[in-house]
Amino acid sequence: MKILAVGLTMTPEYSQWHDQRVNDNILVSNLETARSLEEHLQVLPSKIEIIKQEFEKRSLELGKKIEQLEEEKIQLGLDVDIQILEADKLRNGKNKSEEDLDSLKTDYKKLRRSIRTAGLDKTSEQWRREIQEEKTKANQWEKKFQDTRAREVALEKSLLVYQNEKIELKV
Repeated sequence: MKILAVGLTMTPEYSQWHDQRVNDNILVSNLETARSLEEHLQVLPSKIEIIKQEFEKRSLELGKKIEQLEEEKIQLGLDVDIQILEADKLRNGKNKSEEDLDSLKTDYKKLRRSIRTAGLDKTSEQWRREIQEEKTKANQWEKKFQDTRAREVALEKSLLVYQNEKIELKV
């Protein structure tokens, strides 16, 4: 509800309210909200211009990020190449080591065989035992030879006896 006061019949509350009231049609400068003339005259960008500026800013950021990633990619490529070269060196070294080991094993086997053949790996006690064994074998063969010789003589005698009997039977 609106109250209309005419003349000097204004109430004290109305007077106080009227004095405190700000007229919307009159520009009153407020230091808190005061802006310079340039700010008042500044043209506000449209939504498209704002979006375009944001896009350009984002595009620039992404471009920098792409360049950084490309540099990292190049570094990683170089690191991979270095790792491949090191792996090749290690593989070649391993192959050479294996070849050397095989060669050493072969040489060792040949050396052991020649030592065994020459008998250089035996101690004097082993030599004494081997000589004793060989003497024992020689005595056994000598005994077998004598036994065989005695058997041969006995067989020859037996053969002569049978031949004589055969001749006697024919007569």
